[in-house]
Amino acid sequence: MMDPGAGSVSVAKDGAVATVTFRGREPGNILSRSLMESLAAGLGLLENDPAVRCVVLAGAPTAFCAGWETSELEATPVLDPGRDSYLACWDRIGRLSKPLLAAVSGPAFGPGFELALACDLVTAGESALFGFDQLDLGVSPGAGGGQRLARALGRHRALDLILTGRRLNGLEAMEAGLVCHVWPDELLLRRTLDAARTIATKAPLAVKAAKESVLEAEEVDLENGLHFERRLFGDLFSTMDQKEGMKALRDGRKPSFEGK
Repeated sequence: MMDPGAGSVSVAKDGAVATVTFRGREPGNILSRSLMESLAAGLGLLENDPAVRCVVLAGAPTAFCAGWETSELEATPVLDPGRDSYLACWDRIGRLSKPLLAAVSGPAFGPGFELALACDLVTAGESALFGFDQLDLGVSPGAGGGQRLARALGRHRALDLILTGRRLNGLEAMEAGLVCHVWPDELLLRRTLDAARTIATKAPLAVKAAKESVLEAEEVDLENGLHFERRLFGDLFSTMDQKEGMKALRDGRKPSFEGK
């Protein structure tokens, strides 16, 4: 358990899956600067843990994250994005090489929505709501939300959500392609952990390569993306896991991957 003062971050490991739960000020599971920095640091530790192959991120049961500590923002006359480590926390989380699944119930507003967008897969409970409210505070999304949303939805649909502040429920978010699954709230974490356990059975180096390939597709044109993907594919043929996967298929058994 890490206690950043204005909240807490806890990590629970079950085999190759780690669940990271963050608790901020209620109501709304509000993010503070110290809580976000502690969350990024905790996920960073899991990055270097060879026993962990997949990570689930969960907020409070009634609210993934409904916003940030406005008192901290009010006390900031000018924020320098080049020096402020707070905004860089979302980038650090987005660069995690291991699959990161967000389990969202209740509101994910403003920075909470940006946090979900920084994850690789988003699952939602039936109570989930997604939206941007930054413009009502006189600021725009600054933790990557605008960039990630535009890449996921395209310019026009992203601007519609950001400029109007319109909120999406879980089913609407799934129809838009932002959410993978919607489950009853009481089943959300269990089902998300089931998905994480399935991912954790796959070859870790291949999982990492697949994630890198898909993320690269957001940054480059098709020709360069194909070159990048094929290079990763070819590199995997030098791994022990590739040999194990092929042998297990031939032997009619489940493979046992070691991430080598």
